[in-house]
Amino acid sequence: MRLSSLLPASLLAISSFVIAAEADSDVLSLTADSFDKSVKKEDLMLVEFFAPWCGHCKALAPHYEEAATTLKEKSIKLAKVDCVDQADLCQSHGVQGYPTLKVFRNGTPTDYNGPRKADGIVSYMIKQSLPAVNEVTSANHEEFVKSDKLVVIAYTSKDEPVMKEFATVADANREEYLFGHVTDADVTAAAGITPPQIVVYRSFDEPRTEYPLPAKGAKAKELEEWIEELSVPVIDEVNGENYGLYASSEKPLAYLFIDRTQEDFQEQIDKIRPIATEFKNKMNFVWIDAIKFADHGKALNLHEAKWPAFVIQDIKKQLKYPMSQGELVTSTNVQDWVERYLKKELKPELKSEPVPESQDEPVFTLVGKQFDEVVFDDSKDVFLELYATWCGHCKRLKPTWDQLGEHFAPIKERVVIAKMEAQQNDLPPSAPFRVAGFPTLKFKPAGQKEFLDYEGDRSLESLVAFVEENSKNDLTFPPPTPEVEVEADKQAPLSTENTTDSGKHDEL
Repeated sequence: MRLSSLLPASLLAISSFVIAAEADSDVLSLTADSFDKSVKKEDLMLVEFFAPWCGHCKALAPHYEEAATTLKEKSIKLAKVDCVDQADLCQSHGVQGYPTLKVFRNGTPTDYNGPRKADGIVSYMIKQSLPAVNEVTSANHEEFVKSDKLVVIAYTSKDEPVMKEFATVADANREEYLFGHVTDADVTAAAGITPPQIVVYRSFDEPRTEYPLPAKGAKAKELEEWIEELSVPVIDEVNGENYGLYASSEKPLAYLFIDRTQEDFQEQIDKIRPIATEFKNKMNFVWIDAIKFADHGKALNLHEAKWPAFVIQDIKKQLKYPMSQGELVTSTNVQDWVERYLKKELKPELKSEPVPESQDEPVFTLVGKQFDEVVFDDSKDVFLELYATWCGHCKRLKPTWDQLGEHFAPIKERVVIAKMEAQQNDLPPSAPFRVAGFPTLKFKPAGQKEFLDYEGDRSLESLVAFVEENSKNDLTFPPPTPEVEVEADKQAPLSTENTTDSGKHDEL
């Protein structure tokens, strides 16, 4: 049967408009079937992973479309993936929120960290298309070495083999650092450098550092690690712009919370600097505006607005070790706290909500204090949702998660469906995972220590199937309790008062 016979004229008009709009779009729509072959053949492509219901995605759409049209002239393609229609594809690329934008170079992705307006997207992608390594000459050498906080320059001949390794590092880190190449022997000599050599110039700490090993045989991984180590100051202010640098590090992070309105705030930083220098290879040190980022202090279990304060965070395990705010933040006390942490003599301070007085909901409300007791109960299969109160995805999941709890309620002594507010309750060291996004769904089969990640769709049917597939306990439900019927003529009246004409009685 033809479509026109099924749809009213108004819907046909809308349908025609949508089809025309898709046809006129300069943004490619990708699916699981077309994704790999599309991104791998392009030197450079920007891909948006979106959901049709997402307000931020709707706001981005006209800017993304305009940028696609502009960049088309420069042979830079923009594409999009509908994560409702292509859920598995989005999950395979680690998409946890919308919109997520990724830059692909011959199929290899990196996160897009640029603006969300048309002109900003265009500017960002044009920069991405330019060479990662700039040619530096006598005319611009002096200016180039001072043009960013960290500048990396290779002083070599054009055909030096190490330049292939250098270019690989530059291409992968073009957003973080500025890379240059000097081939002019006079410029190299004027800089006091014996080629081949790679030099890092910084606007902080030591202003110039040469690669410590023979640069001729340097490998990309070694170069990248060396540059990354030098990119972190001995102690610097941390804020929203540079927090990612520390969060991505494997090292613990030591915070000095200070009130920068105090006259001696610089002295407070300076007395920590020698300790930061001594332990730089083992720990990153920062200072932070305690007034502006008071909530971050609370998240690190600093309970009082009393400054200065000092706390160490194991970022990898998300554990916090605040120094007692009853102690003075002196260089001696900080040194002692750092040394005890590195010797593993400190215990983390765990945040937990109070244990609920009752469990009246179909889903068990878990708090930090009960984590080990409940989750590591080997007699039970445990399916846990870690959520944040503000998270929209979590709010949408709640009714389904409640239904899941109701489904398994008859065998709750064998299968626990639980939830925990992950920003109000810290995971203990015994938990072998950390929360990277919300909601996080983890399943621990009975009698096992390993946790399984749930990565399917969030329908009740799929969640139930996942539990049935991975549970170790018997999931047989008890038979329903039969209803007891009493014949009316055999039931003794409870009262002879308040009798109505219908013969019914009021209940006591």
